[in-house]
Amino acid sequence: MTSTSTGPEKSVPKIEVPRERFELSCGATLLVHRRAGAPVTAVRIHIRGGPGLDPDGKEGVAYMAGAFADQGTETKSDEAIALLLEPEGGGIQGDAMGLSGAVAGSSWGLLVDVLGEVMATASYPDARVATHLERLRTRLAVEAEDPRAQGGILFKKLIYGADHFLGRSAYGTLESASVITAGDMRAHRAANWCGKRAVIAVVGDVDPVEVRDRAEIAFAKVPAGTPYERTEPTFPPVEPRRAAFERERNQVHVYLGHLGIKRDDPDYVALAVMDHVLGTGPGFTNRITQKLRDQMGLAYTVHADIHGSAGLLPGMFRAYIGTSPEHVQTAVDGFLAEMRTIRDEPVPQEELGVAKSYLVGSFSMGFERASRRASYLISAELHGFPEDHLERLPAEFAAVTPEDIQRAAQKHLMPDACSIALSGPKVELA
Repeated sequence: MTSTSTGPEKSVPKIEVPRERFELSCGATLLVHRRAGAPVTAVRIHIRGGPGLDPDGKEGVAYMAGAFADQGTETKSDEAIALLLEPEGGGIQGDAMGLSGAVAGSSWGLLVDVLGEVMATASYPDARVATHLERLRTRLAVEAEDPRAQGGILFKKLIYGADHFLGRSAYGTLESASVITAGDMRAHRAANWCGKRAVIAVVGDVDPVEVRDRAEIAFAKVPAGTPYERTEPTFPPVEPRRAAFERERNQVHVYLGHLGIKRDDPDYVALAVMDHVLGTGPGFTNRITQKLRDQMGLAYTVHADIHGSAGLLPGMFRAYIGTSPEHVQTAVDGFLAEMRTIRDEPVPQEELGVAKSYLVGSFSMGFERASRRASYLISAELHGFPEDHLERLPAEFAAVTPEDIQRAAQKHLMPDACSIALSGPKVELA
C-alpha cells in the first residue's frame, strides 16, 4: 500500500489489488491476486444467485447447502477434510453465497483441491446434516423470541416485501428448517453449483499461472451448467409503513428507514462519507451517536447508514437504536431531525475533515487481510469495476465536499417516507 496526493487534500493511501483473470474449462471465472510475502492464502468461491435460488417453502436451503458443505464429499468425511487442513492452519466454511477458506500460504494448493472437491461432490451425509439441522432449529427457536433479531427481520419485510429474499433471513425460518432435508441440499448443489455461475478468488503469495493450472484440475468435475439469469425485482413503494413485534422486555428495538441505493449509484462515494458524518463514524464524531447516546443518554448502541448494504440490488437506509419504551418517540424524532439537518445544512469543513480522515484510514486498513482482498475481487467482478477502481476510491472519498453531501442527502434521504419497525414492549408512536 502506497500513498498518493489529491492536490489540496492530504496524502491518502493508494490501495492496489492487481489481479489476473482466467476462465477455467468448467466455465468458472478465476481471479488471482499475488501478494508477495503474505503468510496466508485466502480463497473465496461465489455462486451467483445465493438465497434468491431458495424454493418457496424451503427458504434457507442455499445457506444450508453452503454452511453444511464441509460435512463430507463422495470420498472424504468431515473428519478427513479437517485432518488435511487443520495441520496447515487451514479451514473452510460456507454460506448462502458459496464457499471460502484460508490456509498457511505455502499450502494453498491443498486448500484449492479441497474446495474444488467440495464444490463438485459435497455429499451432505444424512446423519451429520440432521445433527446440524437440529442445532439450527434450536437457534431459530431462540431467535423467534428475540426482539432485536425479529425487529430486524420485520424491518426488512417492510422495505423489500415478504416475497423477496432480501425481506427475510438468509438462513430461513423455523418452519422451513423443519422441512428441508439433506436431499434438498444435494439437489441445490447439483442444480446451482456450476462453473458458469462461479467466481473464484485466490489471494496470497502465489503464482497466478500455477494457481490456474491447479484449479483446472481441482475444479475439473464441476459441471459447466448454465449462467444465472437475474431478473429485476419490484419492491414496495417508498412510503411510511409500520410494524411491531411485541414482547415484554425492558427495551424497545427501533429500526427506521427506507429503500436505499445500488452499489453503482453515482452518489455512492458521497453517501459513504455522509454516513460517517451522520451515523457510522467513530462515536466521538458521528452526529446520531453524539446526540442520541452521548448528549441525550437514550442508548449505548445507535447507528445509521445507507451505503453499507448497497449491492447489485438496492440496499437500505437503516437507523437503529435500542432504548427504553418511554424514550422511543424521542429517538424516532431524533433520527428524523438529523436526517433533515444533513439535507438542509452543509456539513462544516472541520467536521467533514474528521469524518473523511477516519473513513480513508479505516477503509485502507481493512485491506491488510487476505480474505478482505478476496472478497473485493469477487465484488469487482460482479459489479464490473474498472481495474483502477480500488486505487482511486480513497482519493474520491477524500475529495467529497459539503455540497456533494448535501446534494446526495437531498436526493437519497427521505425522512417523510421512513418505515418503522418496533420490537419489544408495546409503544404508541405519534
